[in-house]
Amino acid sequence: AWEALEDAAIRPSRLSGGRAGVFLGAMWSDYARLLSGRDDIAQHTATGQDISIISARIAYTLGLQGPALTIDTACSSALVAVHQACQSLRNGESTVALAGGVHLVLAPESTIAMTKFGAMAPDGRCKAFDSRANGYVRGEGGGIVVLKPLSAATRDGDRVYAVIRGSAVNNDGPSNGLTAPNPAAQRAMLRDALDSAGVHPHAVDYVEAHGTGTALGDPIEANALAAVLGRDRPAGQPLRIGSVKTNIGHLDVAAGVA
Repeated sequence: AWEALEDAAIRPSRLSGGRAGVFLGAMWSDYARLLSGRDDIAQHTATGQDISIISARIAYTLGLQGPALTIDTACSSALVAVHQACQSLRNGESTVALAGGVHLVLAPESTIAMTKFGAMAPDGRCKAFDSRANGYVRGEGGGIVVLKPLSAATRDGDRVYAVIRGSAVNNDGPSNGLTAPNPAAQRAMLRDALDSAGVHPHAVDYVEAHGTGTALGDPIEANALAAVLGRDRPAGQPLRIGSVKTNIGHLDVAAGVA
């Protein structure tokens, strides 16, 4: 968070007492699993095992009085955090927002669980949209972006890396299993995002996809992209898709901000 503000040339002390929000994705609670028994519980256990404290500690340390939310929507957590941060900026609840996610593998149980679930690649490689795709590999990391309304960033002379034109969130609802993607829901979400951004499907030339490298998820995602963004596409305007997971692994809740 500190480095993100440094990169944005925002002095953290100038945010103290103001309506700056913190929106972070987190899950698994690996740190809490390090307790081996009741004798390990100490005065810091209550705050150390509660993922809500991840965003709250940043807000506390920097003196921020906007919303401080830790969001868990599994692998989409960081993207949903960015979505909620944008909503907070648009309705005036926050004047600036720190948004992203963090994922550290601190205990073996969560990795064992995903291995037995059948999601992990036996060869230790993520192969997004590859015919050899057979699961993902867990990566570690965290990322935060500093968000402002474009008018405020322009007024303040900020360096703008990118503009978020719009976003959308939905859920699979009924599908062929609790963890199985719903093709219709994915198509609906893409259409909602395009409508929110005011962007024509043919104006999109690259999609940074979820692309975990699983035999179930990748084809469903690729087909949804083809149906919404690829249909009747003019010749010479290919839609390229990819996923950074092939390079750095799947950062679980931090994947979206990566």
